Amino acid sequence: MALFPYCRLPSGFSFGNRKPLIVLGVCLLAGLIYFLKEKRMFAVPNDAIRLFSEVEQIRSGSYSKEVPVMTPWGAPLVWGDSESSVWRRDKVAHLGAHTGLAIMAIGNYNHYIRRLLSSADLYFLLNFYVTYYVLTDRPAELDPPLNLWLNRELRVIPVAEMPGWDRLGLRRMALLATLIKEQINLEVDYVFCIDADQEFTNPVGTEILGKLTATLHPLFYGKPRYTYPYERNSDSLAYVAMGEGDYYYSSEFYGGLCSKVLAMVQTCSLLILQDQEKGVRAQELEESYLNRYLISNRPTCVLSPEYNWWDSPGVPGVPTQRLCSIGRQCLSTGNYKGNPNAC
Repeated sequence: MALFPYCRLPSGFSFGNRKPLIVLGVCLLAGLIYFLKEKRMFAVPNDAIRLFSEVEQIRSGSYSKEVPVMTPWGAPLVWGDSESSVWRRDKVAHLGAHTGLAIMAIGNYNHYIRRLLSSADLYFLLNFYVTYYVLTDRPAELDPPLNLWLNRELRVIPVAEMPGWDRLGLRRMALLATLIKEQINLEVDYVFCIDADQEFTNPVGTEILGKLTATLHPLFYGKPRYTYPYERNSDSLAYVAMGEGDYYYSSEFYGGLCSKVLAMVQTCSLLILQDQEKGVRAQELEESYLNRYLISNRPTCVLSPEYNWWDSPGVPGVPTQRLCSIGRQCLSTGNYKGNPNAC
């Protein structure tokens, strides 16, 4: 390959002739442009290589298009098998963080608790210390207690019965705030709050750890913002104006550092109480207040729908189902994968 493929020096070149100097300058400029162009073609930025690698891994699932691995404000958008998740797990493997899993099992939700705990023992933060905090109005449901791994503890916290899912939805934030402040904050580094009708189905590791971690609601993943069920009643303290918001988050799984989660649930419980005093109730109950808070206080780690999934025509496929909502599945199909006993 010629060094200057775009021009040729005329014969009879002479320093006393100005025209050949102009031609030479043009050729040198053309050669420099060609050299830089060739170099750029072969030098791919490291960030591009990393993004390409992550997208290819995610494409091994059922997605046919590229998916984001970072939020617009620079927080990781977590897919469990992505390159960045592997890096995050390696980074914190030596920290030995103690994590709490706060579970509220009230009324009929007690039916799910053993299944959730058994699945957490198999898949949730393996090789790390985990304390299960179960708030229940039926402590006898956990008698006899489960046989847990050596690095697992179970704390049963009796609470009063709260009939009706809507009443539970409005009281849960206040109960969590009290529990985190008076007990959990003194015993563990991180806490994750989870609905009782969930089941871990694949490994959920330290890629989920962040100062404040939220999970994308699968029904609204990849959909335009105007479809999100934000609270539109301006009388409510959960109100979200048109044009606000980045994502719609699920209330079924969220967490982070105890101090950050405590600040969030305390704020949400206060807003709920103030709305109740005015006779106002947000459309999606606690989830509306959770989303209002996360718009003003963006999470530092966002989990993909792998961490809140169920089989439904409105829910996209994911590379790996890590945390599945049995309750949502039952509502969607009438049973769980054809097994009526699962509900």
